[in-house]
This record gives sequence, structure tokens and C-alpha cells, in this order.
Amino acid sequence: MSAHTELLQELEGYARSASGVELLMSYIARRLHEKMTRYNWVGFYLADPSQPKTLVLGPYVGSFVPLERISFGLGLCGSAAATRKTVLVNDVTADPRYVNRADLVKSEMVVPVVVRDELVAEIDVESYFVGTFTQQEQQFVETCVALISRFMVIHGLTAENIPLSRTISQ
Repeated sequence: MSAHTELLQELEGYARSASGVELLMSYIARRLHEKMTRYNWVGFYLADPSQPKTLVLGPYVGSFVPLERISFGLGLCGSAAATRKTVLVNDVTADPRYVNRADLVKSEMVVPVVVRDELVAEIDVESYFVGTFTQQEQQFVETCVALISRFMVIHGLTAENIPLSRTISQ
């Protein structure tokens, strides 16, 4: 069994019993960071219902403090939010959209979490290595995001139902 398959089974099991979406996001961020050796920073940004077109920092795991707020269209995270499409960059120095927060970061992938045609969050995965994210890695992270979307649909959640308290980090 591949590492991706094994981890997805674990995450699916946790999603069946998670008591809230923020706990599910925190668990996914932590396990991806622990199990995927080149995923050096993993975190979520949440759509802020009180400030349209703004993302706020959610649960994350990693060695540097990220931006706390991001406007749609700003950087790779803002680009993913604005387009609602995965943004994958295997050499951030070659992409003018990249906003440098840590010189160690070489690759970044951002996958939007969309529920009922509404952007509610996104996962941001950063690597200290150029060329980390293959098509297989993209499909894997998109499947992790689908777990969150499914959880939110089952529990009737929207962006307004995700607590914006960032007590579950690192």
C-alpha cells in the first residue's frame, strides 16, 4: 500500500468521528506534516465572512509564522482563492505571484476548499525543496481537501460555521 493510500485511509477514519471541521483541518495539517517528509509547512486559510475576499490563518504546522491575513488575488494563496483552482508552483522564485515569507520555501501548492460553490478555506503546503509537487501529490492533497468538503456538507457547515479562533496551531 502506498504512503498516500495509507494516510488517506487514516484521514478518512478520523473524518468519520471528528467533532468539528477545525479539528479535522488541524489533524490533516499535522498528519501531512508528519508523514510527508517534504511537506515542511502545512496549514489552512479560512474565508472570513466578516471581510469579503479575505483569508485568515487557520490551523497550521510548520517552522515559521505565516501571514495572518491574505487578500484574494495576493500571492499564491490569494490566487487560488480568487480562481478557486489549485495553484502548484515547483520553483517559487520563478513565479512573480509568490510572496516571500520564508527563504527556505522552494515549492508551494494551494488547494481551495469549496462547499456548495462557496470558497470556505484552502490548504497551503510548502516545501523546502524545488520540484516537490508531482501530479500524484496534487491529486493526493486534492483528495484530502475533498474529505473536508464532504465533512462540511454532511454537517451542514458553511464559511460562517468555521470558528475563526486560531487556538489549534502548531
